[in-house]
Amino acid sequence: MSLQRQDHVVDELTVAGHRRRGPGPPVVCVHGAGVSSRELLPFAEVLGERHDAWAIDLPGFGASGKPDRPLILPALADVVAAWVEEAGLERPCLLGVSFGCQVVVDVAVRHPEVAAALVLAGPTVDPRGRSPWRLAGQWLRNAPGESPRMMPLNVADYRDAGLRTVLAAFGESIRDRIEDKLPLVTVPALVIRGSRDRMVPQAWAEEVTRLLPYGRLAVMDGLPHMTPYRDPRRVAGTVAGFLSEVAA
Repeated sequence: MSLQRQDHVVDELTVAGHRRRGPGPPVVCVHGAGVSSRELLPFAEVLGERHDAWAIDLPGFGASGKPDRPLILPALADVVAAWVEEAGLERPCLLGVSFGCQVVVDVAVRHPEVAAALVLAGPTVDPRGRSPWRLAGQWLRNAPGESPRMMPLNVADYRDAGLRTVLAAFGESIRDRIEDKLPLVTVPALVIRGSRDRMVPQAWAEEVTRLLPYGRLAVMDGLPHMTPYRDPRRVAGTVAGFLSEVAA
């Protein structure tokens, strides 16, 4: 079965979702700063072979509704929590990619009843990179390792969102102190890092894992920052294995 579009309305905003119904418990994928679920659809397609896989667009991005002003990170997290209830999902795994990790961690801390587990793929932002210039430098160093097929997706996402919303999302990612929230996450969490990720240093991935009360780390050999896009099948297998252990 291929992905199907399923939208839900949260606080008068349409939240676009793409779903592949699989046999296992639900997994909801949340994209990074400035982009949309476009980059996560191939991964959701593969993950849907084993799980009820979703990829959603945060408000302001992709096919979702555009608020009057860009939402701050807690507001984005509140939308995700309300969307889970609106979609009728029973304690899904929330899988964040890059800035999406910051969103799902905020959900898990402020709405602990929502998620049964977290997956943090390329968790940002390393405190040492917490400035626009350092973040831009990390992005430039990482870009050559990403798939060239991702560039037109990024361009389309930036166009859809608009400069104001894109810059606001990156600003939120820099201001958010995820390290203060990680110790408050009460569910099992898997941290995924590509061994060639130039945005998430190995030391930071290890620190994120250490700060999580029930964290574990998987390093994906040869992959850059966007692990789910670069090798969706290998990452989906890692996520499915983790969730099998959590269920057991």
